[in-house]
Amino acid sequence: MADLPLDADRLATVFGGSGFVGRHIVRALARDGWRIRAAVRRPDLAGFLRPLGAVGQIELVQANLRYPDSVAAAVEGAVAVVNAAGVKRQRGRQTYEAVHAAGSAAIARATAAAGIATLVHVSGIGANPSSPNPYIASKGHGEAAARDALPATIVLRPSVVFGPEDDFLNRFGALARALPALPLFGGGATRLQPVFAGDVALAALAAIDDASAAGRAYELGGPEVLTLREIAVLCLRIAERRRALVPLPFALAKLIAWSTEVASTLSFGKFPPKALTTTRDEVELLRYDNVVSQAAIAEGRTLRGLGISPQGLEAIAPSYLYRFRKTGQYAARRLA
Repeated sequence: MADLPLDADRLATVFGGSGFVGRHIVRALARDGWRIRAAVRRPDLAGFLRPLGAVGQIELVQANLRYPDSVAAAVEGAVAVVNAAGVKRQRGRQTYEAVHAAGSAAIARATAAAGIATLVHVSGIGANPSSPNPYIASKGHGEAAARDALPATIVLRPSVVFGPEDDFLNRFGALARALPALPLFGGGATRLQPVFAGDVALAALAAIDDASAAGRAYELGGPEVLTLREIAVLCLRIAERRRALVPLPFALAKLIAWSTEVASTLSFGKFPPKALTTTRDEVELLRYDNVVSQAAIAEGRTLRGLGISPQGLEAIAPSYLYRFRKTGQYAARRLA
């Protein structure tokens, strides 16, 4: 990275830069020679981003989406903005609507006011403001708010995202290590198209560089469509664990999720985090398939349409799920 030529005029602000997807976007931009301003709530906890680029290439700034002035300051001087801010669970003021909808509106308005033409908004497949699911609805509201303020906003809608820091495959690994059986919500029949976080980051970079991407919505999925059961089997094989797979009706899954949520609230956060394996909203999300639509494929609004060949679970997952084997990275070693 030290010899990478930097373009002083190419400054990108990445909101949520310290998050799961955001850090991959920061890395991709850094490798392409951009200067990056990572706008996060807690810069003191985001120091791990700096080594992703050359000295001085990545700047950490404090920004809170509830305070427009901090958002405006974060985009000042930038030529591109990426909104990768998001929450999976609602806590206090960090609600779905506050972050995904109101936060997206604040970012888009600040971007437009600063005269910045390029805004990449990370949403999700299935985003729908009319959905009864508050998470999906908030994603839909966020897309609408961004485009109201800046019609040229580029929307990226990934399927479920995986990677070393994910809360998806790692959850299967942790449960396989702790439990004698894995629950499959809804019988494990839900179809997903897992996409690698690094590929989502490359999509953001490609969209910024592609003038024809303005105003388009891209659906991002990996090379395979798999059921939840097939993904669980794959994780067990990589982790070298033999566990029973137990179908769990959605109603019972929501009841269990509700009980752990209540326990966490009543214990003032002392409830073991690993016991809170999912929320009711996450259970509801698994009622619906999460795959790239035929319309997006036909119109080239996919990873391949952006010139990216997606990487599959088999190529990436073993690099971090090995830690759930009984002897971790030493599982393949044998005494001479």
